[in-house]
Amino acid sequence: MEMDGRKTKILQAVIRNYLETGEPVGSRTISKYTDLNLSSATIRNEMADLEEMGYIIQPHTSAGRIPSDKGYRFYVDTMMEAKEREMVEMKDMLLERQDKLENLLKEVAKYLARDTQYATMITAPSTHRNKLKFIQLSRVDAGQILAVVVIEGNVIKNKMLSVSEELSDETLLKLNMLLNTNLNGLAIEEINLAMIEKLKLQAGIHSDIVSGVIDAVGEAIRADEDLEIYTSGANNIFRYPELSDNDKASELINTLEEKKLLTGLVGGTEEDPDTENGGIQVYIGGEMQVQGMDNCSVVTATYELGEGMRGTIGIVGPKRMDYDRVVGTLKTMRSHLDRLYKNGDSAGKG
Repeated sequence: MEMDGRKTKILQAVIRNYLETGEPVGSRTISKYTDLNLSSATIRNEMADLEEMGYIIQPHTSAGRIPSDKGYRFYVDTMMEAKEREMVEMKDMLLERQDKLENLLKEVAKYLARDTQYATMITAPSTHRNKLKFIQLSRVDAGQILAVVVIEGNVIKNKMLSVSEELSDETLLKLNMLLNTNLNGLAIEEINLAMIEKLKLQAGIHSDIVSGVIDAVGEAIRADEDLEIYTSGANNIFRYPELSDNDKASELINTLEEKKLLTGLVGGTEEDPDTENGGIQVYIGGEMQVQGMDNCSVVTATYELGEGMRGTIGIVGPKRMDYDRVVGTLKTMRSHLDRLYKNGDSAGKG
């Protein structure tokens, strides 16, 4: 006998139900867990075949079936293959989108510098709301497991966790179900101490794994806090006498080229574009508290690309800049950026 698609679905349903209840599983229960629309009699026949093949066992007469070690192994291998394919596809998609977005943002910075004749900067979008998408635990060797954490915006964090003894396939599956059932869809702020303690209690002797996964979630979010900033048009400042003094110009250009200095300016300026001011902010001279920008004004706008992904567009010029025109340009560019990115993403999927 071969393990065909129907037998695979029935075996998966047996294992999922047994993991949830801890009770032997009968054919009537399985009929509710599959989309095959099979009769109980047909399912009984398939389960008999699975038992003969060694994937499930009957603990005692007239009872339902439970998974065997062979059944668990087939389930875990199948699940891991599917997850691995999913992760490869996701990483390929992320790399493609990242390259596309990086090129787009560089072009936006250049366009704004040409259009306004000021210096421009734009940050790559970072994740807000930080909702957890899924967690996958898998065994590496007898003393280690790998926790893969994916948060909203498809930020991925891998964390190796040490374990005192090798975990069985059934234990790993139960931990995966426990973590995903309770944490998926939550923002990091919603994962409170009471919830963590409850998860630790349910995990029993493996409570340290829960702690490790929560740490990995936090690390995934912190990793997204390192802003990527693209600038253009720094030489435009020489067009304005009040900024073209050698010392002032040198200091300002250094600021525009120094990522850490700019992070202090744009890192805290992102607002919801739907707020009263539409995500537009104006900083004049010393209000910025950034070295080299005392004689400048900066106008910033927040853009959003969906899934809570937000970034900042900034225009740097003299205090006598044309504020009305700059604000209008930023509002228009913000709309274009959103539309261009979405259209480009759709084209890439086609």
